[in-house]
Amino acid sequence: MSALSAELIKLKRSLAWPIVVFLPIVLVLAGVATQLADGRTPENGWHTVWLQSVGFYGLFPLAIGIAILGSLVWRVEHRGSNWNALMSGPVASLRIVTAKAAVVAGLTALMQLVLLAAVILIGKVAFGLPGMLPGEYLTVTAVLILATIPAAALQSALSMFLRSFAAPISIALVASGISTGALMAFGNAALVSPYAVATRAALLGTGSFVDTGTITGSDITAILAATATLTVLILAVTTMALDRRDTRI
Repeated sequence: MSALSAELIKLKRSLAWPIVVFLPIVLVLAGVATQLADGRTPENGWHTVWLQSVGFYGLFPLAIGIAILGSLVWRVEHRGSNWNALMSGPVASLRIVTAKAAVVAGLTALMQLVLLAAVILIGKVAFGLPGMLPGEYLTVTAVLILATIPAAALQSALSMFLRSFAAPISIALVASGISTGALMAFGNAALVSPYAVATRAALLGTGSFVDTGTITGSDITAILAATATLTVLILAVTTMALDRRDTRI
């Protein structure tokens, strides 16, 4: 059985699923709560719904969600003698690191799809908006799914080395805040941070913070280039660090 197959089996009874489903739904509802309560139709239709839902979501809730998923995926390995069994097994460090990061990234991707579905349902059912969500936001969702991979890999690494469930989540909260500030100060130069990459992708087309409101090819290229570079770097560094780890009491 491959490392990835083993990780997928562990997900059957994982507490990660409520996070994947309910976190984006709650945030979408929170974003449009005032207008729902007042019975008002969003002034700019789909754009307003997207901005109020996804714009806020990308600032720090997204990073926290990824961090929780990372902690949950690694939770079983920190129980009893499971870590020693993992380290003494025949599976190479690279496969362990890649499999765990892939699971966290996959769950994060599903979270973005739930977010997209929630926005569409709110727009159509609650507000009765005409037509469908503009195609540009489908593009943003696809970019966002890819852009969260570095943060997923980093949070997986943090949850691997930190036995505390809460510590990686705290790091994600602080790091996402710093990264948002860096984006506002330095623009795309801040894409050296995995959290900044995810936030920048979530803000595409919103016209808020560092975004101009126009989705440009240069912005997408910068996000995807940072995604590829950071993912490879994080996986490589994590693998080398795991190779130096030993069993523990």
